[in-house]
Amino acid sequence: MIDYKNSGVNIDIANDFVKDIGRLARSTRRIESLCDIGGFSALTRIPKKYKEPILVSSTDGVGTKLKVADALNKHDTIGIDLVAMSVNDVIVTGAEPLLFLDYFATGKLNRKKAVDIMKGIVTGCKQAGCSLVGGETAEMPSMYKGEEYDLAGFCVGIVEKNRIIDGRSVAAGDIVIGIGSSGPHSNGFSLIRKLFSKSELKGKFGRILLTPTIIYVKAILKLMEKVRIKSIAHITGGGFYDNIPRVVPLDKSVLIYKELWDVPAIFSIIQKRAGIKDREMYRTFNMGIGMVLVVSKSDVKKTHAMLKQFKLKSWTIGEIIKGNGEVII
Repeated sequence: MIDYKNSGVNIDIANDFVKDIGRLARSTRRIESLCDIGGFSALTRIPKKYKEPILVSSTDGVGTKLKVADALNKHDTIGIDLVAMSVNDVIVTGAEPLLFLDYFATGKLNRKKAVDIMKGIVTGCKQAGCSLVGGETAEMPSMYKGEEYDLAGFCVGIVEKNRIIDGRSVAAGDIVIGIGSSGPHSNGFSLIRKLFSKSELKGKFGRILLTPTIIYVKAILKLMEKVRIKSIAHITGGGFYDNIPRVVPLDKSVLIYKELWDVPAIFSIIQKRAGIKDREMYRTFNMGIGMVLVVSKSDVKKTHAMLKQFKLKSWTIGEIIKGNGEVII
């Protein structure tokens, strides 16, 4: 007899794992949530404080940073990265993350490892202030080898229509503020993994590279109450050159002075080993700046002071000039 279990899929373990998720997810629940994990879909109210609510959605994964987690056999922080990649994209519009769903696919479900991954996702949701409302667990032995796994996440946020941040008001003379990153975050790992040996990834460098992506949501939501933020860019894949132009008018350019902030040492090591020029580094990595804000000159001091309250490092790193939508570093 060949049943589902013999073919490599253990429904009992999967069901037990769903119960684990339910217990963990309850700690992220917002008052708008109408159900627990386990149903076919999730029900969520629109928060009452919004008069003209606009839903904002984003989806992303973690990429090959998962391989670093595998090398260290440490899986309890990679879920923070998963949440961060979506909620940090949602917050650039000024939207408050409302709910999050995950997709976890593996060749063989290891319950302990899966629970560790979920603990990271729960931590990320708490940091972002959103509910983990559901997801999907797929055990597919013909798609992944052994306990290899992949992750994807989906976030829905909400913003008042008249408070959407879209970059349209950005003007020449506005100031660019960079908020510090914790390292490469979740980008560039296809290159990074070619530069470090397996033993290095299992040791000090692996621990540095596995540092979770910073979730900027609560700091920016609070900042929005006091400062008119004109534009926000999440510095992910594509670095400065591809991400910043997405949130400034086509008749403006962004002038960045790269010597104005502290670049984490790991980026110098990466550049030296790869033998690549500055432009390629700034197009691949965040170079120590996880988020870029554009504000008026009059709001610069207040912005830095409020970010410091959230223990975030920030620097004035550039300005907006007339141009053609390019980034000049």
